[in-house]
Amino acid sequence: MPKVNLHEAKTHLSRLVEAASPGEEIVIAKAGKVMARLVPLRPSSRKERKPGVLKGKIWIDEDFDAPLTTGELLEWTDAPAFPPGRSK
Repeated sequence: MPKVNLHEAKTHLSRLVEAASPGEEIVIAKAGKVMARLVPLRPSSRKERKPGVLKGKIWIDEDFDAPLTTGELLEWTDAPAFPPGRSK
């Protein structure tokens, strides 16, 4: 694992990135103290997400963003956060 000083890393960043890309780890130090490691990027293990996969499977009422009635608002604001008998 090569160790380079910060000045050299700034001067030769492109070369260091090329070296790290296939798998080499490079340590960047300042005044002999390790500050960072330049490591290769690993491929994501997540599945690729495709837009629209839930199209037609989710339904949102037309008035979902309508103002609350006074009664509904009071239910939300006057109810205790932790009703008796329920632990926090």
